[in-house]
Amino acid sequence: MSETIFTRIIRGDIPSHRVYEDEKVFAFLDIAPLAPGHTLVVPKEAAATLDALSEESAAAIGRVLPRIARAVVAATGTRDYNVLQNNGAAAHQAVAHVHFHVIPKPDGARGLGVGWPSGRLEAEEGKRLAAAVAAELAKG
Repeated sequence: MSETIFTRIIRGDIPSHRVYEDEKVFAFLDIAPLAPGHTLVVPKEAAATLDALSEESAAAIGRVLPRIARAVVAATGTRDYNVLQNNGAAAHQAVAHVHFHVIPKPDGARGLGVGWPSGRLEAEEGKRLAAAVAAELAKG
């Protein structure tokens, strides 16, 4: 994977407003926030998408993400928030390094706006897709 702006932030080449760091995870305030307290949680491992991330790094993020969310909620006084993670350009990923956004939703005008054009899962298609995903998981 090529170097990204997040690699340079983690290394300290680019300054950031760090809120958390351990041996596997780095979290800092977004410099173009959707709302005050918008925080990025980034694995130190360089992986472009979540499926490419090691289980060890994914587990490290999973352990600290709730703690960071609680801290953002407490610091901003905002009870509602989104956790967003995108994979690939078509899914709106702007930096090709796994990252999670913790985005406070203080009022209707700030925070993340989400469109959700839901469809319908037919029973037979659901059965087929569930079996296909389960078969992939069984491979290890």
